[in-house]
Parts: sequence; structure tokens; C-alpha cells
Amino acid sequence: MGIFGRSNTTTETATDSATVSAVNPELAALTGDYTIDASHTAIGFVARHAMVTNVKGGFLDFSGSLHLDGSDPSRSTASIDVKMDSLDTGNADRDGHLKSADFFKTEEFPTMTFRSTKAEALGGDDYRITGDLSILGTTKPLTIDLEFNGAAKDPFGNERVGFEGKAEILRSEWGLTWNAALETGGVLVSDKIKLSFDISAIRNAG
Repeated sequence: MGIFGRSNTTTETATDSATVSAVNPELAALTGDYTIDASHTAIGFVARHAMVTNVKGGFLDFSGSLHLDGSDPSRSTASIDVKMDSLDTGNADRDGHLKSADFFKTEEFPTMTFRSTKAEALGGDDYRITGDLSILGTTKPLTIDLEFNGAAKDPFGNERVGFEGKAEILRSEWGLTWNAALETGGVLVSDKIKLSFDISAIRNAG
């Protein structure tokens, strides 16, 4: 059962009709504020390169917070700030190009942000969160499909929750339009970018 699981029971008699909504107490107990643990979280992306292969990368410096509501998923929220200079694809020359004026202009726009505006329970462990993604000073909506991986207390006493998420964007919608034509047809870098999120968050004390 998912973090936002809820069951509804309806009973009727000849003289009375009532609907009772019961929230699983174990799930409701997860309601609270959480801080994303960057050391156990990964934010990644995949771009098609030269029409034939994928280049994978990620960001090494970011922070974020979650508010989870185990009784009403629509009241849950998420906020993430990513330092664009922490971009890493495993190749220094490529990273330098991505940070340059051709792409992310990291000196002028050092941070990428996401602020949720809507959260939904899709059934089971599946959820969807929609929000505003800001890159290069442009803000557009982004929808992330999430799977709840569970909750546990780690050996250090931290209460943790985990999620995996995925989304797709067209980078051109955020002004990321640089490209190069290939002699065989097509372009060097795909417009469609796949995003991935593997999130571990720790419940705030108090």
C-alpha cells in the first residue's frame, strides 16, 4: 500500500446511511516535513547523442525538502534547488561545454529550481507531482511520476522515506536550443531529455 493509502467503507441500514473514511495509521504517521539527503539521492538526465547513443549525467550539488501528508496527498509538496556548476557527465570537456553560453550559462544562471504546485495519488505506490521548473530564467510546468519505495529507520535513528521518479522534457522549451547538424542527417543532441530521481529524505526533528 502506498504512503497516501486510504480506504473508504460505506454501510447502510433501513434507517441510516453513513460513509466512513479510514486512514491507515502507519501511513498517516509518515506525515511531516523531510529534508532530502543529498548523499543518498541522485538527480540524473539522459540525452540522445549523434542519433545513435545515450549520454548520461547528473548533478552533484543540490538541496531540497518534502512535506508529506499521509492522509491527503494533494497537500504534499516538494522543493529542489540544483547548483548547475555541479553538472557531471564524466567528461570534463563535455561538462565545460554544457556549462557554457551554448547551454546552461552557469555563471549567469547558477541555480535550477523546482517548486511543486500539485500532488496526486495514482493508486498503489504510484504518485504524480506537478510543479514549476526554472532553467535559464524560464519557468515551465514539469510533471514527475513517482514510485514510493518505502519508509524505514536507519541505524543512526533517522526516519527515512524513499522515492523513484522519472520525467521527460523538451530542452528547447527552456531556451536550450544549441545543436549541430550531422552529415548523415539529424542533429548532435536530442531535444528530448529524460530525467530521473532517486530520492532519500530524512524526517526533520521536532
